[in-house]
Amino acid sequence: MKKDDCIFCRIANGEIPSKTLYEDSEFRVILDLGPAAKGHALILPKEHAENLYDLPEGTAAAAMVLAQRMARIMQKKLQCDGLNLVQNNGEAAGQTVHHFHLHLIPRYIDDGQSINWKPGKPTQEELEAIRKLIAE
Repeated sequence: MKKDDCIFCRIANGEIPSKTLYEDSEFRVILDLGPAAKGHALILPKEHAENLYDLPEGTAAAAMVLAQRMARIMQKKLQCDGLNLVQNNGEAAGQTVHHFHLHLIPRYIDDGQSINWKPGKPTQEELEAIRKLIAE
């Protein structure tokens, strides 16, 4: 269901103009207004889900299929050297609009962007404790 006070619901459903790259009954793909690189796009479901945790499994699967399709088109048309898929959940992860969306960020050699983290150095015991916590 659409949420009236959600800007991404309004964009996805055509109530607010956007630079649309693709649209079907379930999604709208738009150019990001603050792009990290040339061609940076967002996949927006038309139905509201705050984040990945709330997204129906079928919609999540369809979003990945669409991401693959758009990535192939972007690689061919933009001749990018790579592509990042970025999806943030919660403020701690950098989510600023609380409507599930998937970033498609074409990457170019020497584009000045980076998606990095400092690798941790857990012990084997710490890894095993986390594995047990999640998997069992």
